[in-house]
Amino acid sequence: MIDEVDTNQIRDFLEKSSSRQPNSAGALPNDDADVSVQVNYASLIDNAMQSPQTDTQAVQRARELLLSGQLESSENVREAAENIVNFGI
Repeated sequence: MIDEVDTNQIRDFLEKSSSRQPNSAGALPNDDADVSVQVNYASLIDNAMQSPQTDTQAVQRARELLLSGQLESSENVREAAENIVNFGI
């Protein structure tokens, strides 16, 4: 069985333990350490520049098909959903 807890003992314990710990919230000494981060963006830029150029004729044809309603069939919707699941957006 658990004995009665004396709250004064807990308070005393917390005060004693906090007085032994250094002030963790205080300012850190200024040691002028260099914390800069080196990032190489060249590979990301190269990858972005190598993406295929947009085929303006294909975009125009897709726009025409969308406007005409020819792409709004249940088969096309199902195929598009499968492609999204398989390949992402």
